[in-house]
Amino acid sequence: MSTNNQTWHLKTFDELTNQELYGILQLRTEVFVVEQTCIFQDMDGKDDKNCQHIFCEIEEKVIACARFFPSGITFKEASLGRICTSPAHRGTGLGKELMRRSLAEMERCFPGEPIRIGAQTYLNEFYKSFGFVNASDLYIEDGIEHVEMVKTP
Repeated sequence: MSTNNQTWHLKTFDELTNQELYGILQLRTEVFVVEQTCIFQDMDGKDDKNCQHIFCEIEEKVIACARFFPSGITFKEASLGRICTSPAHRGTGLGKELMRRSLAEMERCFPGEPIRIGAQTYLNEFYKSFGFVNASDLYIEDGIEHVEMVKTP
């Protein structure tokens, strides 16, 4: 689907083109490794297994992405993660659109199931605006404060 030069995709790992996969990994590295100065293993072996990738492109450049899983892969609930937008496109509503689309697809794929995320704490209010509530104590993951959050149907 295309809007305002933006093209949105939902694909499994096997459906991704080499260029799309490269764009997703490039954006995740830009945000989670370089911008957040966090050395961690982004490619964790989960991108291909039962995973759906939702992403937005402009002129074949990935500018926002997330991935989601059925229950039992990351958490006992269905889960959403690696949610990121390009720094150049922040403040445009793109992150909200990514969340809206991700949650709609998850509801379609896993109707009536709760969704759990491991959220960086500085985004707590953002995720609360989508119905998530804190579900754990604060913990440190890769040197960054996180909290688990759950959205119930």
